[in-house]
Amino acid sequence: MRKISKLLMLVAAAAFLMACGNTTTGEANYQVIPLPQEITTAEGQPFVLSSATKVVYPEGNDMMKRNAEFLAEYLNISMGISPEATSASTNGKNIELALGLESDNKEAYRLEVSENKVTITGASEAGVFYGIQTLRKAVPLGNAKATLAPVTINDAPRFGYRGMMLDVARHYEPVAFVKKFIDLLAMHNINTFHWHLTEDQGWRIEIKQYPKLTELGSMRKETAIGNNSPEYDGKPHGGFYTQEEVKEIVAYAQDRYITTIPEIDLPGHMMAALTGYPEFGCTGGPYEVATSWGVFDEVLCAGNEGTYTFLENILTEVMELFPAEYIHIGGDEVPKVRWEECPKCQAKIK
Repeated sequence: MRKISKLLMLVAAAAFLMACGNTTTGEANYQVIPLPQEITTAEGQPFVLSSATKVVYPEGNDMMKRNAEFLAEYLNISMGISPEATSASTNGKNIELALGLESDNKEAYRLEVSENKVTITGASEAGVFYGIQTLRKAVPLGNAKATLAPVTINDAPRFGYRGMMLDVARHYEPVAFVKKFIDLLAMHNINTFHWHLTEDQGWRIEIKQYPKLTELGSMRKETAIGNNSPEYDGKPHGGFYTQEEVKEIVAYAQDRYITTIPEIDLPGHMMAALTGYPEFGCTGGPYEVATSWGVFDEVLCAGNEGTYTFLENILTEVMELFPAEYIHIGGDEVPKVRWEECPKCQAKIK
């Protein structure tokens, strides 16, 4: 009984200590992904990162203020501390964010750690943001304090375009998921979000001039289980983003120095669009949103002059939502079967 009592006391004590929070100190590791171009360690005492640390940014710069708030948020998530983001000068041992790094690459940054301060200097606000990502990844998780060994890190991305695609057309994902995806892009210094919004299997963006694109084209009756499978799940699948939600996501990405490039796939991969507007297909339909995978013969009718107006109106609305320099219009996997059989298309070709 005494052994059991002692064991229970130990368990209770451990639970109490855990409830009080983790007060251990972890060591930073600068070997992060992507690995910085140059990491130079130095002798000296480490910087101690704790709840007393402040994040100082230049007064009057809203983008740098947002950077500081991001860093404070990241440290709260990883360490459980709540550092203050401030533009007020202070004599404490703090993290300072600054501009003015001379570099031909506007996304370059320098991260310097000494016993008395951490400084992230960027060639632009975006550069500072990438320095913040390196710092946040170096900090150990789950420690209320962290020691950062003295170091100078010089880094800049090798490629100006660093992108990743999210296909929400085949499988719709809610706004919260898309934001989480963007957070992961930001964490890895990705600066371009390629958003695949339309497919044979679903149309995911609201176009006000053509409401049936989402009323009919955003929902499929079921989905094939696996690839080239005769089995289906029997479950309706769908969803789409309103234009307000699109604006929200684009702004969310912009705040993290990420450009969003929308993809409206055409003239193939348009089964979902043709379900709502069959008059723009060569056969006139009826069509249905695809429930399986692959490449389908049903494409936009190139011989129908109305098709071009249809596309122009869609792309005009899309361009108004996305401030990016580019939009993606697909152009892949367009079988010519229907065009070869269609009198209008043949007349257009001749």
